[in-house]
Amino acid sequence: MKKILGLTALASLSFAFAAEAMATEWNVSVWGKRRAFTEHVEKLAELVSEKTNGEFTMNISYGGLSKNRENLDGISIGAFEMAQFCAGYHRDKNRVITVLELPFLGVSNLEEEVAVSSAVYNHPAAADEMAQWNAKLLMTSPMPQYNIVGTGDVRDELAEFEGMRVRATGGIGEAFKAVGAVPTSVTATEAYQAMESGVVDTVSFAQHAHLSFGTINRADWWTANLNPGTVNCPVVVNIDAYESLSDAEREALDSSVPEALDHYLANYAELLKKWDAVLEEKGVEKVEISDEVLAEFRSKAADPIREAWIKDMEAQGLPGQELYDLVQKTLADQRSGS
Repeated sequence: MKKILGLTALASLSFAFAAEAMATEWNVSVWGKRRAFTEHVEKLAELVSEKTNGEFTMNISYGGLSKNRENLDGISIGAFEMAQFCAGYHRDKNRVITVLELPFLGVSNLEEEVAVSSAVYNHPAAADEMAQWNAKLLMTSPMPQYNIVGTGDVRDELAEFEGMRVRATGGIGEAFKAVGAVPTSVTATEAYQAMESGVVDTVSFAQHAHLSFGTINRADWWTANLNPGTVNCPVVVNIDAYESLSDAEREALDSSVPEALDHYLANYAELLKKWDAVLEEKGVEKVEISDEVLAEFRSKAADPIREAWIKDMEAQGLPGQELYDLVQKTLADQRSGS
């Protein structure tokens, strides 16, 4: 009898070890702290775990696995299975998706940002380029148009941007450069210190980042409608890890992406509703740029930068014009409901 009980216990233990071995655990590299920008990643992890009864889990690390500028490299070598990064951090490695960072694209809300990002992510050129880094584009991190906070006197005329030191990356940085500003690409986590030390006069961020990284606390003013563009920050997965998932796990992951993005959009909408109250609480002046100044900004930044980008991409064998046209067609389709 003891022998039977012993064998039963051994079998149970073996089954437990086997079950544990079968469970899938992914490490996810993001940065900063939990905020609106990472809510879809958090929701994705929650949904995947629920759908697989805890058999597929994700450990989300805020800066513990990699620096934000090294997340794509980490994915490439399999240091972790999922990561978030921003295209402007290494433009030479993700040239295709930088079309989404061109200034004055015309994207007017987060739903449109999701639509154009998804269209570009699904283009074969984007998939092929990411595959070079063993990465698969999973979902975007939609952000509203960037605006700047600054210290000292308000800058609401284009002439006042001349020589302005601004934290701005990607196409936004190029737009400011086109009107005489001096862009610097210090990382988001360095932005507050850069303002505090005087390395930059202004910082270009979406609202959540001004809050999360404290730049709003150094600000005297914020532009409400400059809207030069945004940055594109995809969530990617390691291709080997993705392909090694069981069919059920892959289905749980893929089916959770739309739900995670819906959660992100709802959460960000609540933040935007509270933004004016945040400005008032912190004593930050809300600055409206005139239509004339905005038109002048667009004329100097939009067309020349877009044309230069398309020419550069085409010279590298990438379909620059096709990608830009895809963005514009997607916007038109989104607005017409087709």
